[in-house]
Amino acid sequence: MNRALIASALAAAISLPTLALAGPAAVPTYASEKCFGIAKAGANDCASTTGAHSCAGMSKADADPTEWVYVPAGYCDRIVGGHTTVM
Repeated sequence: MNRALIASALAAAISLPTLALAGPAAVPTYASEKCFGIAKAGANDCASTTGAHSCAGMSKADADPTEWVYVPAGYCDRIVGGHTTVM
């Protein structure tokens, strides 16, 4: 009985970080803007603009122009490859 309890607790602990990544990112408390085209694969903040997926952390390629991350307001245009509208 104890082995089953330990195994289920271990399985829950391993899956918890994965579940925490799903869903939209919280809007930052600072003045921010969405910056498209700079997200690393698996590091986007929310859904793809093309509908390819609906959750944060699910982008498949670096610098995908339909994926975005929050950046401080006014910074996106300063980042190489970054733009504030979908291209």
